[in-house]
Amino acid sequence: MKFPKVTVVGAGFVGAGCAQRLLEKQLANVVLVDVVDSLPQGKALDMMESAPIEKFQTSIVGTNSYEETKNSDIVIITAGLARKPGMSRDDLQAKNAEIVGGIVTEVSSRSPQAILIIVTNPLDVMTYLAWKKSGFDHKRVIGMAGVLDSARYAYFLSLELKCVPSDVEAVVLGGHGDLMVPAPEFSTFKGKPVTQLISKEKIEAINQRTRDGGIEIVNLLKTGSAYYAPSSSAVAMAEAILKDSGRVLPCCVYLTGQYGIKDTYCGVPVSLGKEGVKKVVELKLSAESAAQLKRSTEHVREHCAKLNL
Repeated sequence: MKFPKVTVVGAGFVGAGCAQRLLEKQLANVVLVDVVDSLPQGKALDMMESAPIEKFQTSIVGTNSYEETKNSDIVIITAGLARKPGMSRDDLQAKNAEIVGGIVTEVSSRSPQAILIIVTNPLDVMTYLAWKKSGFDHKRVIGMAGVLDSARYAYFLSLELKCVPSDVEAVVLGGHGDLMVPAPEFSTFKGKPVTQLISKEKIEAINQRTRDGGIEIVNLLKTGSAYYAPSSSAVAMAEAILKDSGRVLPCCVYLTGQYGIKDTYCGVPVSLGKEGVKKVVELKLSAESAAQLKRSTEHVREHCAKLNL
């Protein structure tokens, strides 16, 4: 059976998690790339030794070179420095811009038709950088943030509702950081808005925990950052693209006037398919959410300007 080809750049916890999920879901053959000698090769071998147990027919190759990435359908970029306690996403920008810029140059020249999924923080700025560096149509350069933030929001809401997390549909908009915009008016439990089920005060507390979701895990781990949910989120996006499903997921995408926002990347619901972004879904936001989204976007725009691209 012929499978699509997905390159994952970065063989750390998030990248290896993406590779494992892609294999076990039988979504694609994987090329796992990392600069650390033998690391991707070792992880790839370990994963392939699980194939007789997990029964997947897909395969993975680990490499320190970009040559094996040629003609990838999707490239997921996870490489970069992770946040440490006391470090904001913005603190990471200069170093990770250098790392991501180099990666994009390597992969875009070898896979000019690929779709790029960016996971490296600060997410919105790195996605903008990848778009500029690749020269790709903006519909093929997408950031993974909203899926993760919305999943965290759904989980925290489910704790308050005392329900199964998968019964909650949650929406988080805006930048992947302190100014993200949880949207309770579009978040539901079995189709019923959570605003009818949870007090305004408790919703605001959950909103804040969602904004702090990443750093809460950083502080608990002390020596790393989240990787189970981020890898799951990136693969959900890849699956929608590879299957051309049109599934609507909140992603960081380039806006051309939607939500009154132009010429910047921002987290909003989009339909994903084989061409990348099929359509931006415009929600009728409350005045409060719309103002928060504008503020979040301006913050992203300010930091993109620091790249001097």
